[in-house]
Amino acid sequence: MPKYVPEPFRIKVIEPIQLIPRQERIKVVQEAKFNVFNIRSENIYIDLMTDSGTSAMSNAQWAAMMLGDEAYAGARSYFRLKEVMDDVFGFKYFVPTHQGRAAENILSKIMIKPGQFIPSNMHFDTTEGNIRAQGGIPVNLVIAEAYIPSKSVDFKGNMNIDKLRNFITEKGVENIPLGLLTITNNAGGGQPVSLENIKQVSDTYKEFGIPFFLDACRFAENAYFIKLREPGYENMSILEISRKIFALSDGATMSAKKDGIVNIGGFLAMNDESLFKKVKNELIIREGFPTYGGLAGRDLDAMAVGFREVLEESYLEYRIGQTNYLGESLREIGIPIIEPPGAHAIYIDAKSLLPHIPQNEFPAQSLTIALYIEGGIRGVEIGTSAFGYVDTETGKEVMPELDLVRLAIPRRVYTQSHIDYIVEVFKKVKENPQALSGYRMTYQAPLMRHFTAEFEPV
Repeated sequence: MPKYVPEPFRIKVIEPIQLIPRQERIKVVQEAKFNVFNIRSENIYIDLMTDSGTSAMSNAQWAAMMLGDEAYAGARSYFRLKEVMDDVFGFKYFVPTHQGRAAENILSKIMIKPGQFIPSNMHFDTTEGNIRAQGGIPVNLVIAEAYIPSKSVDFKGNMNIDKLRNFITEKGVENIPLGLLTITNNAGGGQPVSLENIKQVSDTYKEFGIPFFLDACRFAENAYFIKLREPGYENMSILEISRKIFALSDGATMSAKKDGIVNIGGFLAMNDESLFKKVKNELIIREGFPTYGGLAGRDLDAMAVGFREVLEESYLEYRIGQTNYLGESLREIGIPIIEPPGAHAIYIDAKSLLPHIPQNEFPAQSLTIALYIEGGIRGVEIGTSAFGYVDTETGKEVMPELDLVRLAIPRRVYTQSHIDYIVEVFKKVKENPQALSGYRMTYQAPLMRHFTAEFEPV
């Protein structure tokens, strides 16, 4: 039987939730054009759409917000954040942004020209969208095991170094303005990347003179997996491992709405002074002055505290333990998941669970809708809708290898009884999966289409 790790905190403030009747849920999802992004939050019982900005802040974070300095320039809140940034991340320069995609947008705007290639282990949706918006071409070079959901590998988010070297040689350094690596690998199941692999990626990029940036949204969770699974790091603190990770890169983008445990915020960091000057100019145009970057001073203070709290091992043990509990519980009832369970989410292999629905009819979208109708649970499709696209030259749909439903667990929000309820809903869905039908997309935007797409049952 799966073991649940007790929460290293007690609840002080609550937010009421309710499960509306099944017939109402059916009506709600129809009115939402079968896209759960369009459902009002009060009609959701358990919300696992994302762990981004949905976590519960601590009493220390709320107290820090009262110290927020709202000066337009030179706010004390900025310098409190800078002190933490210097200590934890160690980059020479950084700017705050309102969230991670803003950092990605600025970096892409400055560095990417049409037709250039951006390699990574696996790009997530906003990263891919920002690259494509500049005419760039995102390329995934994750290890082959990442595409085998049932295969359990300790560091399934690793980059394939041979593929990376061959890709750089084939395309030419002049056509690759920067290289990325996502830790943990969100698009591939929230899987970690080993420190050895990060070093190999760093060495490869440096050999070819390509700037190396980390997508560091879940850096602490990745560092905890390194401590648990990679020999030689078991006696290091999460802070020490994190410093080693960031020392290998030239910069990072981050949505602090993940491992900053805040509701809004992020940053773009780098070591190159000339790039920093360009970033500041772009930031002023799009986000705000470099010492607030689109955030209130109170948000900067909450972020500074969150970057400390996320390094606490008691928190990380509970965080990874809660996700593992959900993964093991689903596995016990025969639900196919990405193995092994990741840190921030469990990913359901919809193609395996619903083999009667062809991939061009969005099996993961079908499962997402079924979870809402059956139990008021909002997951999110991470598959053909999110990562498929229409090739502009051929007019044909290009489909990803994986078709997944992500159940992202907000930090410090749900209890064991909530997790057990999720498992019970899956039991009901699994009783008759043949009853689920496919969907067709009736509307799609040119980029990041899954946010606003509209569907109808086939």
